[in-house]
Amino acid sequence: MQIIPVIDLKNGQAVHARLGQRDNYRPVRSRLCQSADPSAVIGAFRGIHRFETIYVADLDAIQGTGDNGAVLERVRDAFPDLNLWVDSGLADPTACWAWLKRGLGDLVLGSETLRDMAPLDELEDVANGGRLILSLDFREDRFLGPPSLLENPASWPERVVVMTLARVGSGRGPELDLLARLQAQAPAARLFAAGGVRHCEDLAQLAERRVGGVLVASALHDGRIDGPTIMRFHASARCP
Repeated sequence: MQIIPVIDLKNGQAVHARLGQRDNYRPVRSRLCQSADPSAVIGAFRGIHRFETIYVADLDAIQGTGDNGAVLERVRDAFPDLNLWVDSGLADPTACWAWLKRGLGDLVLGSETLRDMAPLDELEDVANGGRLILSLDFREDRFLGPPSLLENPASWPERVVVMTLARVGSGRGPELDLLARLQAQAPAARLFAAGGVRHCEDLAQLAERRVGGVLVASALHDGRIDGPTIMRFHASARCP
């Protein structure tokens, strides 16, 4: 099971995401580094483990108040071997193609920004080429997105993030029942749990349920999941 750190960008800084209440996000405070500079935070993540992938949410772009494209370019230059999954709030297929041509990473389509199925239909070649990730966004039991998307798992790309916004930064644990329902609905998809992961025991539960990966931030910043824990977990999918 792949462990992927998350960094949320707002006004050029890494911020602490909590409960999906984006207006209240503040610059991240971490045991790993003293700075909220995105490159410093990513460097700190990679200081505890050689993560191959980082998930980036460009909150300014998602909220339509600007974007952090220049920050992403600096990150790409600083970490050329790092794979970025980036949610920039894109929904228009033409804008998606233009973003992909910049070479900043793999594109995450968030269901909360989609109005219909058109982007997935028009970007099918990108999905087949492995550069597209779908994020199914939920607030508690409410799906944020067009109902037709949730009802048609055959249209999903291989990688699907299950984003439970109300659990982000909450310490409530992952939404296991929701993950189980989506696994049954789309057995061919590789699901990535996002929101609420607290500690190694949560990782073990997700691995036992054959979840493809997990997105985590708060538990890395406060040390509940550290480098030795990740190494031992990868070795056995169990907690020490």
